[in-house]
Amino acid sequence: MKLNWNLSFNHKHKHLVVKFVVAILLMGIALRLFVSTSTGYFSPRIEETPFPEKTVAAEQPISVQVPPDEPISVQVPQDEPIPVRFPQDEDQDQIPLPRKETPFPEKTVVSEPPISLEVPENDQDQIPPLKGKCDIFTGDWVPNTSGPAYNESCPIIENPQNCIRNGRPDTGYLYWRWNPRDCEMPKFDPERFLEMMRNKAWALIGDSISRNHVQSLLCMLSTVERAVQVYHDKDYRSRRWHFPSYNFSVSVIWSPFLAKAAIFEDYNGVATSEVELHLDKLDRTWVDQYHSWDYMVISTGKWFLKTAIYYENNEVLGCHYCPKRNLTELGFDFSYRKVLSFVMDYIVTSDYKGMIFFRTSTPDHFENGEWFNGGNCRRTAPVKEGEVELKEVHKILRRIELEVFEKAAAEASKSGVNLKLLDLVPLSLMRPDGHPGPYRHYHPFDHDKNAKVQTDCLHWCLPGPIDSWNDILMEMVVNG
Repeated sequence: MKLNWNLSFNHKHKHLVVKFVVAILLMGIALRLFVSTSTGYFSPRIEETPFPEKTVAAEQPISVQVPPDEPISVQVPQDEPIPVRFPQDEDQDQIPLPRKETPFPEKTVVSEPPISLEVPENDQDQIPPLKGKCDIFTGDWVPNTSGPAYNESCPIIENPQNCIRNGRPDTGYLYWRWNPRDCEMPKFDPERFLEMMRNKAWALIGDSISRNHVQSLLCMLSTVERAVQVYHDKDYRSRRWHFPSYNFSVSVIWSPFLAKAAIFEDYNGVATSEVELHLDKLDRTWVDQYHSWDYMVISTGKWFLKTAIYYENNEVLGCHYCPKRNLTELGFDFSYRKVLSFVMDYIVTSDYKGMIFFRTSTPDHFENGEWFNGGNCRRTAPVKEGEVELKEVHKILRRIELEVFEKAAAEASKSGVNLKLLDLVPLSLMRPDGHPGPYRHYHPFDHDKNAKVQTDCLHWCLPGPIDSWNDILMEMVVNG
């Protein structure tokens, strides 16, 4: 049998070629893999990183003078609200002693502003400032690198409110300002204010918070011209100052109930008997001068929580918290509504031609107790709205104030009396850091770091958050 060698040879040849080609391909793939793996040791691996959040460089701190014996300590406030307790029917109020006035120096700043500033995540979410009227009582405390308008050497500041001089170590509370959310509110302009008030007279009528407020106002105005004290009563509680170049006077009138009251307390605020409060008689201390003032800021509130016996027509009507007496318990809310209604009735029927502000009673910030049982206020920065709740007793006072004022405002609009609500509760509630605390005393921990001292979480440091009250006051005077 004859074989076809040529066909067999060609068939074998084709198989060899295919095998050769496949071998070359396999070697190429192996070489490619080897080169790719080898270069991985020499080329750095690039990993994806999250896109950084938007940040804004903080402003450069202003040049400051720091006393060598006062270390700067800025603490971060707690994120969670601290529970508060129902306050007792007490209030602290000290009688100021007369002090020798010292020269008012040029403005200095005590410390650097807070380092950490909150920056909005999205600029588009911010409401642009609006010109015109808006709710100036709804807003937030925002960083203010310029600091306070005056310093601790203002001679009008009384010792218990001079937190810086008394050794309070943190100063971050000085670098915030109140900012309404949907409009721009100018800062208090003392020179413009004095020009507007030429030949005018102001009076702040009420308790020790009114005295606290008048000190703030006078210190700000004294950066333009020194206020000259021209009157004081025996206890230095009612006083009057004059600005000669402007023929402008500012008075503070001590009338904690706005009604006639006999108060039996010593220098330290210790009562020897109940307050005797006449619910149907206004305090002549302010009523007799009522028409002599062009502007008034009237307030009351906290003193109605004190133990008291109530009178009408010079006869005992009842009391508030008098268990040792056989009297009808009427409660502080009863007396507060009755007196406040009486005050408002007097105002709206008085044919008064000036401007009257009714200031709501501002809250205290005692936490973990009250002033007489270890309560304190250790926060060092403002809180956000809703972080600190208004105490139940303050809610009662506030509800009465707003109800009575609403009725009075309707009558005032009919009678032509210019009556306005100065509602400082919302903005004040967010400033638990603004009180003297233990630094109502001069350097309380110099000799004993664990010393137990009385704290003040009701009044305000000067300078401090209360200075923003004057920004609002001026805005209301200028724009109504």
